[in-house]
Amino acid sequence: MKKILSSALILLSLAGLAACGNNDKDTEASTSSSAAEAKVTDQTLTIGVLPAESAIPIILAKEEGFFEKLGLNVEISSFASPNDRNVAIQAKELDGTISDVMTEATFKKNGIDMTITSDILEDFKILASPASGITDMKGLSGKKVTLVPNFILEYIMDDFAKMDDFTYEIVEIPSFSARSEALLNNQVDGAVYTEPQASMLADQGAIVLGSSKAQGIKGGTIQFMDTALKDRPQDIAAFYEGYNQAIDYMNDHQASEYADILSDYQFPDAMSKYLDTQSEKYPYAQEVPKDQFEAIISWTKEKGQIEQDYTYAELTDFSYLKQ
Repeated sequence: MKKILSSALILLSLAGLAACGNNDKDTEASTSSSAAEAKVTDQTLTIGVLPAESAIPIILAKEEGFFEKLGLNVEISSFASPNDRNVAIQAKELDGTISDVMTEATFKKNGIDMTITSDILEDFKILASPASGITDMKGLSGKKVTLVPNFILEYIMDDFAKMDDFTYEIVEIPSFSARSEALLNNQVDGAVYTEPQASMLADQGAIVLGSSKAQGIKGGTIQFMDTALKDRPQDIAAFYEGYNQAIDYMNDHQASEYADILSDYQFPDAMSKYLDTQSEKYPYAQEVPKDQFEAIISWTKEKGQIEQDYTYAELTDFSYLKQ
């Protein structure tokens, strides 16, 4: 069994009234048709992002004017941690956010009515400390790994551990800088990070052991408040049109050409370097794979974060994506 070696697990104490959603095919078709026909509203769509690859299409769609040309006013709220983002969700400060399947399920359990509307660009890396001598995933067997429990980082680490049949110990360190220092100073044996943090640490000597993208693990999401989906479906459809235009832009330009924009959002140079090494085209916003969704829901229930197995139909609605 894994052990939590430091501070208590991050818990969501979210309040609100739970509402039932109708996600059948007729409703989705009607919503999609209405969204396509209705005029975009003049209300601001506030989106929460974390400092990771997943935020880049949203940032570019705003800064390159793709949202504006569609008549959509988007405000981006940047958060340093998932906990900070969750507080903003609880306070109803956001219309939508970058998140993950397990967080959406926990929101639903606690009466925060949101729905997953797409996946995200994501690549999480498993890293070993520079002096650990660890060169493959199995080398982390019985070792100390720092990550943020209960979120996608732990799920990915668990998936790799299950695949290679080993257990590990969690070291929970609250801040990114403190976790990074612990890894680089060999106070822990491993860590889980997304980009660009993973590339930054690799540049400083950390050893990359595995990639969620290469392994086909997907659990990151974009999700919107149900009130926004109900009252402003045309705005959500426009959001994804602008998002996909930003994906086209990323496929047609080197990251170095928009590095100054990323810099304005506190992305390090490592982000541009990482993006420019990618050989595959970036995909449009897509559905979260059902098998991945169900595996994460089962994991979340096993962790005691939820009491029921939420279904794909209960927590997702992909009718806003480009057909």
